Amino acid sequence: MTTKSLAVQSTIGINQNYERTKRLLDIIFTLLIFVPLCVIIAIVALCIRLDSEGPVFFRQKRIGRNGVEFDMLKFRSMYVNSDDALHREAIAKYMSGQMLADSTTTDLSYKQVDDPRVTRVGRFLRKTSIDELPQFFNVLRGEMALVGPRPPLPYEVENYNLYHKMRLSGKPGLTGPWQVYGRSRVSFETMVEMDIAYLQRQTLREDLKLIALTVPVMIERRGGA
Repeated sequence: MTTKSLAVQSTIGINQNYERTKRLLDIIFTLLIFVPLCVIIAIVALCIRLDSEGPVFFRQKRIGRNGVEFDMLKFRSMYVNSDDALHREAIAKYMSGQMLADSTTTDLSYKQVDDPRVTRVGRFLRKTSIDELPQFFNVLRGEMALVGPRPPLPYEVENYNLYHKMRLSGKPGLTGPWQVYGRSRVSFETMVEMDIAYLQRQTLREDLKLIALTVPVMIERRGGA
């Protein structure tokens, strides 16, 4: 283990009071928006059904806190039985520091664009991050939180070094510093640094701030593709 990894590991602790309060916030917030959330889900489900064949929801294996695997829910934004080889290649490039789009397109430099596997409705869902809304059910189940590092894919974690794995010490979230301040504009290493910095200083005030800042990011479609 490197000196950097040891230093970070020693500064990411668990504040039990904060953890309990954060879990309470996750449940209350999700229940408060449950009715409008169900209305949106019904509308989006109809659009997906009319646009392409296949299920409305997509379950994907993700890695959560302390490396625990869980099924993350999303609205289906791709055609059924799409090959993931293209995405695996994009992830490998992203983790090696390569840009995935023309550098002049600053908001999408580290985002795979024009993916032929994505449906017409799927492009809109991804651009607005609406495809992530079903993850509120993951929040209710305790697998995710409202705020935290985004949960990586298993084949992404296979290439993590010890420092990268520090971002797995917290419960994954619907939103976080990367989604608000970075997203497709920053490299993989910068994303990891942002997540670890959040985990080191996480407070309820910081969580509420990130939740509030997520709304304009979604409305303005910053960094989505």
